[in-house]
Amino acid sequence: MRLRGVLFLLLCCLNQQLAIAASGQESVQSLPDAPVPAGTADNSTAAEGSASVSGTVLDVSGAAVSGATVILMQMGEGQQRTIRSGADGGLAFSRISPGSYVVVAAAPAFQQSASAEFILAARQAYQVPSLVLPIAEATTEVVVRPTEVIAAEQMKAEETQRVLGIIPNFYTSYVWDAAPLNAKQKYSMAMRETFDPVSFIAVSITAGVEQASNAFPGYGQGAQGYGKRWAARFVDGRTSDLLSHAVFPALFHQDPRYFYQGSGTKRSRVSHAVSSAFIARSDSGRTMPNYSYLLGDICSGALSNAYYPASSRGANLVFTNAAIGLAGRAGANIILEFFSKRITRNARGDGKPAPISSAP
Repeated sequence: MRLRGVLFLLLCCLNQQLAIAASGQESVQSLPDAPVPAGTADNSTAAEGSASVSGTVLDVSGAAVSGATVILMQMGEGQQRTIRSGADGGLAFSRISPGSYVVVAAAPAFQQSASAEFILAARQAYQVPSLVLPIAEATTEVVVRPTEVIAAEQMKAEETQRVLGIIPNFYTSYVWDAAPLNAKQKYSMAMRETFDPVSFIAVSITAGVEQASNAFPGYGQGAQGYGKRWAARFVDGRTSDLLSHAVFPALFHQDPRYFYQGSGTKRSRVSHAVSSAFIARSDSGRTMPNYSYLLGDICSGALSNAYYPASSRGANLVFTNAAIGLAGRAGANIILEFFSKRITRNARGDGKPAPISSAP
């Protein structure tokens, strides 16, 4: 009996020890994880955006440039940040990631300036050497245009000039130093003027006056006589215009226009007007005998022998028409110099500049 009691006590003790062991193992497994020490954490995230850049923007005299545009550019990444320099010219960028950078500064009236490339490390405070902005150089833009382009513009303006808004005044240049016309432009202007509708009206009136005065009686009277006079006068005018305004000016490199003087004494202006019928301006700007008008009138008179009445033909007709043509040009130039500008629509320019008189 005593032995059974001892065995029973031993068995109870063993069961109690097993229960305690099982209970202790379970409690250990249910304990929470121990905290990780702060010093062992990953520091890469904390290092991002921890660097800074500062500096100053100055001009060449050392004065601060406020309001300058300052750009921080990350090389190879294409990323940039922009700020304005402060009143003291200061600049400051913060929360910058490590990498390679350049700072560029620019301001109105200054040339831009850039720093040397620099590399930022995490948490680095970098001081950029002062960015000095040189004064921008003043530039003057000069537009050079071909002479023929300028001449074309001036010719186009001249072809709008009309006395009383009706009668063509194409061959008067109120621009004293007008660009010379090339050969093509001389022919173009001659065709434009000689076949202007107003010229047909002038021919009709002239033929009527000749009919009434029985000029060139070989033509007769009546409608047939008027038609012959009209045709003769029309051909006279066309050949004279084309020869004196295009053919010979292109051949001798002369300008067929009358250049309005508009200043100086009356005597000098009259002299200029009359002499322009005999003296021409060359395409290079020099003066020379007016071969264009002289030969144009003579050749036109010679051609008239082909269609004028036989009784009116001969050398006398040629030189009479030439003389009348030259005298008519001289008289027309006087009218152009003193009267026509005031009644010409679209007359641009004031002629020859008046000389500047110096005070004694």
